[in-house]
Amino acid sequence: MLPGPPCEGFPLSFSSFPQASSLSHALSPFGWDDAWAAEFAPYAEQGLVPGRVVRVDRGQCDLMTEDGIVRADTAFVTPHDPLRVICTGDWAAVEAAGNPRYVKAYLPRRTAFVRSTSSQRSEGQILAANVDHAIIAVSLAVELDLGRIERFLALAWESGAQPLVVLTKTDLVPDPATLAHLVQDVETTAPGVQVLTVSSLTGEGTDVLAAVVADGTSVLLGISGAGKSTLANALLGAEVMEVQEAREVDGKGRHTTTTRNLLALPGGGVLIDTPGLRGVGLWDAEAGVGQVFSEIEEYAARCRFHDCAHEAEPGCAVLAAVASGELAERRLDSYRKLLRENQRIVAKTDARLRSELRRDWRLKTAQGRANYAAKRGGRA
Repeated sequence: MLPGPPCEGFPLSFSSFPQASSLSHALSPFGWDDAWAAEFAPYAEQGLVPGRVVRVDRGQCDLMTEDGIVRADTAFVTPHDPLRVICTGDWAAVEAAGNPRYVKAYLPRRTAFVRSTSSQRSEGQILAANVDHAIIAVSLAVELDLGRIERFLALAWESGAQPLVVLTKTDLVPDPATLAHLVQDVETTAPGVQVLTVSSLTGEGTDVLAAVVADGTSVLLGISGAGKSTLANALLGAEVMEVQEAREVDGKGRHTTTTRNLLALPGGGVLIDTPGLRGVGLWDAEAGVGQVFSEIEEYAARCRFHDCAHEAEPGCAVLAAVASGELAERRLDSYRKLLRENQRIVAKTDARLRSELRRDWRLKTAQGRANYAAKRGGRA
């Protein structure tokens, strides 16, 4: 949703707004299409120009416009709700000129990748907007953490993007049988998701990945040391992103990327590189969890009781699948864990919203009483 209507006072002149053909040619590599143009039409009438946010930092952002990169202030689109702040990947309406220039609004998002913050305020943090592909980079330099992959997948499915798991550093697994076993483990963990093996060192698999992401916007996700920046450079065909070595003991690295950056790929498509995520908390991602564990949801539909908790209930098809070996117990444990976590964050969020509503009600009540007292000449 828009953070608010465009500011009034702009002349109804199209002199500074480019012709549709020129604009399409300039911004189409960054995802501009007819649907975005239709959404932007009211802002064009205000004399604003479109731009895609390529980076946000310290209350300002860089946008790709028909004239190239411009710097703009985001003061007009900085609401209290952290999920409605402008972020990398947004399409924004920005002033055609000025020093400083201001972003006046952003277009409704098609998709949004959101995680919970590490704070105690039960707030969500938006990482990227208008993403088509969520690339989850997983390093083969260390032991696979299937639970973390499931967590990333849940957030990716919930965002509305199509997940894609990329196993990086395959040159460190020279035995084909071992590599095939690792791929199979991830494929079992990620039903309905394509799993690719890539080595940025040898170039293996990068052409396949480039073809997959050539259409649309992709966000690159993973923990520090997963090889995201190296993978981004391989897709870009140049050393654009700084790369640092990961620790040999655990494969973790320092945050090479410190901001979310949007980059046009030479083979087509747009890539958003993100800092390594230490924490991947769920944020109202029940549908995403269900998608990750779709086989468990299918078994659950055959349980005797519709509200079966899959703990010890008679006629539980999920437990029967575990007993028969059709379903791995690790999968069920992970499913329960993510559902419990999601329920906690939803409950905390609901409690916070109720508290804010009560606070607003008290403030409005107090203001009403003050107004009433003023009308009576100060008599309560």
